Amino acid sequence: MIEKWVYTDKQKRLVEKGERIREAAAANAKEADRGASFSDEVMKVVKEERYPSLPLPKEAGGENLSLYEFLLMQEKIAEGDGAVALSIGWHAGTMMELRDDRPWKEDQLQKLMDEVRKEQKVVNRLATEPATGSPTRGGMPETKATRKGDFYIINGKKIFASLADHLDYCIVTAYVEDQDDVGLFLIERNAQGVTVEKTWDTLGMRGTESDDLVLTDVEVPVSSLVETSTSKTVGPKGWLLHIPACYLGIAMGARNEAVEFAKNFQPNSLDTPIIEVPHIQDKIGTMEWKLLQAHSFLYDTARKWDEYPERREEWKGELGAVKLAVTNAAQEVVDLAMRISGGRGLSKNQPFEKYYRDVRAGLHNPPMDDAVIKMLAQGV
Repeated sequence: MIEKWVYTDKQKRLVEKGERIREAAAANAKEADRGASFSDEVMKVVKEERYPSLPLPKEAGGENLSLYEFLLMQEKIAEGDGAVALSIGWHAGTMMELRDDRPWKEDQLQKLMDEVRKEQKVVNRLATEPATGSPTRGGMPETKATRKGDFYIINGKKIFASLADHLDYCIVTAYVEDQDDVGLFLIERNAQGVTVEKTWDTLGMRGTESDDLVLTDVEVPVSSLVETSTSKTVGPKGWLLHIPACYLGIAMGARNEAVEFAKNFQPNSLDTPIIEVPHIQDKIGTMEWKLLQAHSFLYDTARKWDEYPERREEWKGELGAVKLAVTNAAQEVVDLAMRISGGRGLSKNQPFEKYYRDVRAGLHNPPMDDAVIKMLAQGV
C-alpha cells in the first residue's frame, strides 16, 4: 500500500504531528466547508503542534523543515481536509523561502521569525487582485502605496486571501509610487484600515477562508516595505510543491474512503462486498498505480531539491511538471473513487463529493498547466 513509508526518526515525529492536525481537520471539515471559514479549533491544534515555526532554522527555534519533510506533513494533513493543508501551507512555504533566500533586511526578518517562534504567528503573501488575476501572469497591482513622510498610505483590495481572518501578518504587493516599482509590505492584520469582506463562496476548498482583504488608508512605516520587484530573489521555488502535495493528500483520502466503502458495501444482488467485483478491482488497481507514480515524482523531486541545493536553478521545469502531473493524477484518482461509490458518492452524508469538489481547485493553483507545457517546450 502507498502509505507504507520508511521514515527517519525525525520524519516519523513530524508525520505524527501532521496526523494530529489531520484528525482535527477531519473532525471540523464539514462545518468549515459549510461556513466557508477556517476552524478556530483547527488553528488551535496547528499552533499547539508548533507548525508555524517548524520551517525556521534551529537557531531561531524551529526544525529547519526540509522540503521532503514539509510535503510529508502537507499530504498527511490534506487527507483530513485539503483546505487546511493548502491554507497553512502558504504560511510554511513563505517562511521556508524567507529562511533560505533571506530577501529582507536581517533585523526585519529576525523580528518576524521571533514572533513566529514565540507566539506561532501566521503570515500569508497576498498578491491576487480582481483586475490582475493570478500574479504569476505578471499583472501590475492596482493596490497603491503613497509616500507621506516616514510612512506609506496603502489603498487597495486583495482577493484569494487565504486564512483572511486568522492571519497575524499579511505580505501585500502594491505599486510604490515614489519608486515606480512593485513593493511588498509587511502589514499587521489588525492594523487600522485593514478589513475583511466575507466574499468566499466557491465550489471547492471552501475552508481556506480565502475572502477579500481591503486596505483603506492603511498607514505603515517606511520600514514595512520589505522587498521590491528589483530587489527580490528570483528562481525556482521548491516550497510551491506544497500545492501538489495537498491535492495528492486529497486523492489519498478519497482512495482510502473508496476502498473502505468497497469492503463494506454489499447489495442484495451479490454474495460478496463489491470489492470482489472485477470492475471495482480494476478501478482500485488503477488508483494505486496512479498514486505510485505521483508519489514517486513528487518525493524524488523533493529529495533532489534537498540534497543538491547547488543545482536548484536547473529544476524550474521539473517543479512545474510535478505540479501538472500530480494534480491531474489526483483528479483522476478522485474521479475513480466517485465511480466506486456510485450515486451514493454524491450524498452530503458521504465524504466523496467534498473530495471531488476540493480536488478541482488544484487545476487553478499556479503554475497553470498551459504555462508549464509552454515552459517545458521552450526548455528543449
